[in-house]
Amino acid sequence: MASEQKTPVVICWHMHQPSYQDRRTGQFLFPWVYLHALKDYSDMAAHLEAHPNAKAVVNFAPVLLEQIETYLIHIEQWRHGTGSIGDPLLDALAADPLPEPGSPAFLGLMEKCLRANKERIIKRFPAYERLATLADMYRRKPELQAYISPQLLADLLVWYHLGWMGEHIRQESRCIQSLQEKGRQFSLDDRRALLNVIFEVLSGIVPRYRHLASTGQVELSVSPYTHAMLPLLLELGSAREAMPDIILPAHERYPGGESRTEWQLSRAREVFQRFFGTEPAGCWASEGGLSQATLGHIEQAGFSWTASGDSVLHNSLREAQEQGTDIADASVHKPFSFGDSALKVYFRDDGLSDLIGFTYADWHAKDAVGDLVSHMEAIAGHHKGKNRPVISIIMDGENAWEYYPENARYFLDELYQVLTDHPTLQLTTYSGLADSGKHPVVHLPHLVAGSWIYGTFSTWIGDADKNRAWDLLCDAKTHFDRVMDNGSLSAEQKQAASEQLAICEGSDWFWWFGDYNPAQIVSDFEHLYRRQLVNLYELINYPAPPAVFQQLSQGSGEPARGGAMRPGHDDAGKAP
Repeated sequence: MASEQKTPVVICWHMHQPSYQDRRTGQFLFPWVYLHALKDYSDMAAHLEAHPNAKAVVNFAPVLLEQIETYLIHIEQWRHGTGSIGDPLLDALAADPLPEPGSPAFLGLMEKCLRANKERIIKRFPAYERLATLADMYRRKPELQAYISPQLLADLLVWYHLGWMGEHIRQESRCIQSLQEKGRQFSLDDRRALLNVIFEVLSGIVPRYRHLASTGQVELSVSPYTHAMLPLLLELGSAREAMPDIILPAHERYPGGESRTEWQLSRAREVFQRFFGTEPAGCWASEGGLSQATLGHIEQAGFSWTASGDSVLHNSLREAQEQGTDIADASVHKPFSFGDSALKVYFRDDGLSDLIGFTYADWHAKDAVGDLVSHMEAIAGHHKGKNRPVISIIMDGENAWEYYPENARYFLDELYQVLTDHPTLQLTTYSGLADSGKHPVVHLPHLVAGSWIYGTFSTWIGDADKNRAWDLLCDAKTHFDRVMDNGSLSAEQKQAASEQLAICEGSDWFWWFGDYNPAQIVSDFEHLYRRQLVNLYELINYPAPPAVFQQLSQGSGEPARGGAMRPGHDDAGKAP
């Protein structure tokens, strides 16, 4: 069958992490940027490289790219003796000597080295599992801590990083293979050899994706600079469009939200161009968070397409139908435009995407891909004789894979192979669809504001803890604006303060606040959020109010996948 007769399938992998760096000290407080680079960003590139006929959209949050770059700079500076790496785990990996056994520093690092998926990472490697068992014993019996061998921490540090290593690196790196075979009693030379592998992997992330884009195999797109939730910056009350009874923060608006939205989008394009040398056509608005006003700002920033979850479309279709608009040709598998915006909006098939995120991890790879493709074939068949559908799978390129055997190596390989060989389905990109001109855009009068999660903003606002966090941010922005206008800061100081404010505007802080999330992660994020606010106040030379030093939230829940992913619908994992 000729390619122009096939049903297009767009897979969009979204890569993002918030800013874990304390810019005042230069220290990274959590290691998730470089660990996901090792395990996920490198593997996702390798899968595409192994299947040159496959195509995908890969979306990056700019603050993630900058943090990868910062790690590389810090490691090079350490190599030249001009500073530390600035990450507790990497500093320890290269350290001689390690902290004294039984000391708080020793025990703290030991705890960090256990933050990995127990079933898929720790238990996969018998040597790592033995170390984890020993560490747990020492943790539960403080009287034994005086007898800990310093080698325990050295070996834990190595196995922690080996466990987080991408599968393609594991297969190709002689150093990694040698360390795994050795298994124990790792020397300082071993640890520093591992650090060199980490540096090589990090240094290859951007060039590899840049090359994939240059060949046309990948379309690269971008999110707002710090993954800010633009509709809420523009209008906190937009949350009421999908949830009329939601309780909002005490502040009615985020001060100066329009200018901050423009700043977030402009800076995103600037950072993207610096790393990839091209201009992005698409913008995955953070968490698929859109509103009619947000569409206008994304379009004005120079983007031609964006995307969200299918619940946003369903809400918008319902509103249009209630207003008497003909929606006979409407389907989630079509491009849309809304109101007076010409921006093309694509919608995630939540059913298909959530099957990958929440169901297939425990299936045999061939069965999982066979099931997924059968649903795609059914969608294509349903549209037979009509305008061809566009099937969109949009999801994190990082958080699902630790729940799969061997980092989803078999699933992703099978997925790309089956789709590239399929007689009636064809992988493509959103810009590729636009170039073909064969997919008429359906127009609706208005987009009902919401995100890809349930079609609402309930994950970021409305909960008492989330609302307190918004009030703290609004207060800080009010003081920021006054200082920006009074002439007390230099241009350089203003730039630093604007960047720090952007970090505080990131959506991830609000995601994690709430009792339904795990206690440890809530503690991590609420502490870091307040620290980022304190840094902002310091940069504008204004004393932080007492409320910033009070704990915001305590988690006690056990959500699916640790809370790092959420389903698009409440019935995630059921066949569409």
